[in-house]
Amino acid sequence: MVTSEDTVATSAGPAPTDDDLDVRVARELIDKARKEGVSLIGPNGLLRQVTKTVLESALNAEPDDRLGYEKGDVAEKFGTNERNGSSSKSIRTDVGDVRIDVPRDRDGTFTPQIVPKYARRVEGFDDTVVSLYAKGLTTGEIQAHLPTFMTPRSRAS
Repeated sequence: MVTSEDTVATSAGPAPTDDDLDVRVARELIDKARKEGVSLIGPNGLLRQVTKTVLESALNAEPDDRLGYEKGDVAEKFGTNERNGSSSKSIRTDVGDVRIDVPRDRDGTFTPQIVPKYARRVEGFDDTVVSLYAKGLTTGEIQAHLPTFMTPRSRAS
């Protein structure tokens, strides 16, 4: 028996809704986790890995504006301030604690916006990432949406 969730919209049929996309992405994540022998949730779960990847990608792009050049683009670099590695930080998300690497600059003037200094909790982040991913956005496109997602409540430590 074929259900409406199993059918694919054709040009003559209705366009998929956000709910259809969410279900499809959830199935893809579950299938990937099963193939790779990874749990969807838990300490090394797929949702934690996705959360870590998106957060770190967004954090690594933040210094570009502050420093005036992209990572690895030495030709565009000016001044004495530059990237200076990263520090490890544990934050609490909807899927549990996630350990991330937060970039820093030599002068110590860079203040991350996605996960501000001293913040230990990012509420609702996972729902936003999964929803944007379900809509077919790349990690770069998701990263562009994150500053509008952050609220004073989620910045609290």
